[in-house]
Amino acid sequence: MTEPTLGFVACADPDGGHRMAYWQWGKANASHVVLCVHGLARQGRDFDELARALVERANGNIRVVCPDVVGRGRSDWLRNPDGYQLPTYAADMLALLANLHAGSAITELDYVGTSMGGLVGIALAGSPKLPIPSPVRRLVLNDVGPEITQASVERIGAYIGKGGKFASLEAAADALLLISAGFGVHTREQWLELSRHMVVPAASRSEDGSTKVVSAEAEGPVVLHYDPAIGVPIRAVTSEARAQGEAIMWHLYDAVTARTLLLRGAQSDLLTPETAHAMTQRGARARLIEFEGVGHAPTLVSPAQHTRVVDFLIA
Repeated sequence: MTEPTLGFVACADPDGGHRMAYWQWGKANASHVVLCVHGLARQGRDFDELARALVERANGNIRVVCPDVVGRGRSDWLRNPDGYQLPTYAADMLALLANLHAGSAITELDYVGTSMGGLVGIALAGSPKLPIPSPVRRLVLNDVGPEITQASVERIGAYIGKGGKFASLEAAADALLLISAGFGVHTREQWLELSRHMVVPAASRSEDGSTKVVSAEAEGPVVLHYDPAIGVPIRAVTSEARAQGEAIMWHLYDAVTARTLLLRGAQSDLLTPETAHAMTQRGARARLIEFEGVGHAPTLVSPAQHTRVVDFLIA
C-alpha cells in the first residue's frame, strides 16, 4: 500500500465529545501496531516516509497508525481550548487503541512520538495501570524529554496559532520554512510534500473548524490545518507550572520499561544535551542518536533518519 486509509474514532470530552482522524498504513488486521504521534502544530501525514519504510521492512504485515491529534488535520476542533493539553491527547490515544484492538487484536505495540507526541508516549508507557491493549514494547522519542527549555516554549508561543491565509501551497511552504529552520535541510520537493498536508483549501474550513466537502486539490487560497486555539494553553504556561509538569514527566519517564530510542537534533533548542544524557542514565535508559545539522525536530523524511527508527522497531 503506497497511500494510507483514513479512519475516525469517537473520543470523550466534557463538552459532548469529538472525533479524531487517523491514517492507517499496512495490513488492517496485523497484530503488530506502530502508533506514530506528531508534534504540536503538525499532523499525522508527517510520518508518510517512515510508515512506508516500516511497511516495506515488515513485508506488509504491520499496522502503522498516524492520528491527527484533536484540533489538527482532519480531526474535530475542541469547543473549549483549555482541552488542548496532554491529558486529552493521552485519553484520545487510549480510545484509538481500544478501537483498533476491537477491530483486530493488538499483541505487539510500539510507539513513535515527535515533540508533543513524545510526551504523550511517555505518559502512556510510564503509566502501567492504563487500559492499553498491549504494553508499549518499544518507544521512540523524537527530540523531546521530560524537561523543555523556557526559550523553546517562548519560541513556540510566538508563532503557534498566528498563521494566516496563503495564496497557494507554495506560498504556505515558504512561510512554514521560516518557522521550521530546525527541521534541517530538505529538497524543495521534500518540503512541498511536508507542507502539503499542513494546509487545507480556505473554502473547505468553516469557522467552527468543521470541514466542508471540497477537493483537497482545489485551487485558490489555503489556510493552516489546525485550530489557532491550540496555542492558548501554551501561552498560559507559567514557570511554576512548567516546573511542576517537568517533575511529573520525569516520574513517568522513570516508570517506562519499554526499550527506548531517543533521537535528538544536535542543534535542538528544546531537548538539551544535559536532559538527553540524563535520559540515558535513568528510567528507560534510552539509547541516544543525534543528527547533525538538525535542530527541533528531525522530520524522519530522509532514509538516514527513518532507517534508524525502522532498524530499532523491526530487528
